[in-house]
Amino acid sequence: MAGRTSSLLEAASGDAYTQDGTTDLCGGPILRSKRGGWRACSFVLVYEVFERMAHYGISSNLVLYLTKELHQGTVQSANNVTNWAGTAMLTPIVGAYIADAHLGRYRTFMVFSVIYLIGMSLLTMVVSLPSLKPPKCGLGTPDLSCEHKASSLQLGVFFLALYILAMGTGGTKPNISTIGADQFDKNEPRERRHRLSFFNWWMFSIFVGALFGNTVLVYIQDKIGWTVGYALPTVGLAVSIAIFTAGTPFYRHKPTSESSFAKMAGVIVSTVRKCTLAAPVDPSDLHELDPEHYAKKKTTPLPYTPNLSILSKAAVRTGGRASRWSLSTVTQVEETKQMLKMLPVLAITFVPSAMLAQINTLFVKQGTTLERHVGSQDGFEIPPASLQGFVTISMLVSVVLYDRLFVPFMRRLTKNPRGISLLQRMGVGLVSHIVIMAIASVTERRRLDVARANGIFESKGTTIPLSIFVLLPQFVLMGVADAFLEVAKIEFFYDQAPEGMKSLGTSYSMTSLGIGNFLSSALLSTVSHLTRRHGSGGWIQNNLNASRLDLYYAFFVVLNCANLVLFFVVCRMYVYNIEIAHDDDGGGEKQQRELVVIRPFAVVGASDM
Repeated sequence: MAGRTSSLLEAASGDAYTQDGTTDLCGGPILRSKRGGWRACSFVLVYEVFERMAHYGISSNLVLYLTKELHQGTVQSANNVTNWAGTAMLTPIVGAYIADAHLGRYRTFMVFSVIYLIGMSLLTMVVSLPSLKPPKCGLGTPDLSCEHKASSLQLGVFFLALYILAMGTGGTKPNISTIGADQFDKNEPRERRHRLSFFNWWMFSIFVGALFGNTVLVYIQDKIGWTVGYALPTVGLAVSIAIFTAGTPFYRHKPTSESSFAKMAGVIVSTVRKCTLAAPVDPSDLHELDPEHYAKKKTTPLPYTPNLSILSKAAVRTGGRASRWSLSTVTQVEETKQMLKMLPVLAITFVPSAMLAQINTLFVKQGTTLERHVGSQDGFEIPPASLQGFVTISMLVSVVLYDRLFVPFMRRLTKNPRGISLLQRMGVGLVSHIVIMAIASVTERRRLDVARANGIFESKGTTIPLSIFVLLPQFVLMGVADAFLEVAKIEFFYDQAPEGMKSLGTSYSMTSLGIGNFLSSALLSTVSHLTRRHGSGGWIQNNLNASRLDLYYAFFVVLNCANLVLFFVVCRMYVYNIEIAHDDDGGGEKQQRELVVIRPFAVVGASDM
């Protein structure tokens, strides 16, 4: 009886209900105390641990499966890995569209998680059946003289399974992190502060799963077999889906809205049609719907901003028949502005995303040539792909230190609730990538020197007398860079996207990784082709000891430096969104309050953001 009375008292208060438009799965209002918060997020975060275990259990060692089992060369196998990874990171655009415009985030996630599981199951079957693999050629790295290449059927079935998996990723990745962030009401100060930490712990959960995938699963694949090594992540994915489903009674849901692409297209077409018109001096003359329209949907109209002012012409009334393609609201224009102004930031993340692609391709291939035994020759042998576990460990440590020590310290200095701005955090990551590739170039030069000093010019069956741990610095620093760049990137694209386009905004961070992987493939193929001219073997060959990966990594240093210069240009132009919060005036009435508009290198003035 007391519990029921408490619920009634809560229901009588407007503050008991979420104010950000979230509902239950059927569209009804929900009490803040009953759903959402860290309780709901716990299911999302645990899901991500198991799902990332499954994903990295496949991706971490994929380049070695292609070379050892399917007998592909260095460039071909590396490009197949990055092309698949790129596709898996671009499909979230489709998943975001379906979620925002049609099914909603939760239902889209559930549908595509089944597709994801089908792909994983098919992939496990493919690696288990001898008829779907070519005959073995030799032990260790692929035999350069091997003529037993995989048939078109064998390759077709294998890549069919991989790309079904990529399709499943497209509907789950842009929505699961958004579902997690939706569990915190930005209009409630305490929950707003919790959401600032969510993406740090989101990345923490990702790398907990990645650590298991990069170490235990990679070892099982290397020492026990591919069947068990792929079956375990498949089971892990099934468990993760069951865990997420179990949290359904506790989730808050954002309702679907008009297609993000349709709204943006309407604004752009209307702007083009009115390009010769002059925008009114007074923004109040622009077209906007009545406040009651937004109040019914529990959303907030966006105020006019002067940036990208040409798009404001889409909201100019012309007196003719209004349609989506001839007249837009100020809110639709501002939503489009917010999505478009993030594109330059998205563009400068392509190069660092291409650097991440080296972790499970060329970095792993380097490890196959080095001494991997711990202790005696009969001791434990480290799988090359397991060094990716050090990326995970350093990232986990860095995220905890960043969230618990760095942010509170910097918050006192800058008065910024995040410690430093999101673009500043990304900038630290970009500088880290320059250092990483410089170290990788020097390390590779040392590896080649040792190989030549010992007369080792063939990769097949010959180990260079140099410990695999010489590669450790570049793996560890990559984890530190991720703690800055990757976390900030996800949070930035979510935070700066308008409310009705959060899934699309989140997909920007996936798009960054996708295009980065395709960029890695293009760079690898182009450099390999250009450096093979005039009879030279080129910088990247199947025999890594005859290659010049040190020069290739040095090229990446130059590329990252040029990208950093562009980043500073973008930062000078970028202006953060005006954030609308809701304050209680003491009489139960809610009032809108504009917080601040900040540039990335300015001090934030909203201490309660």
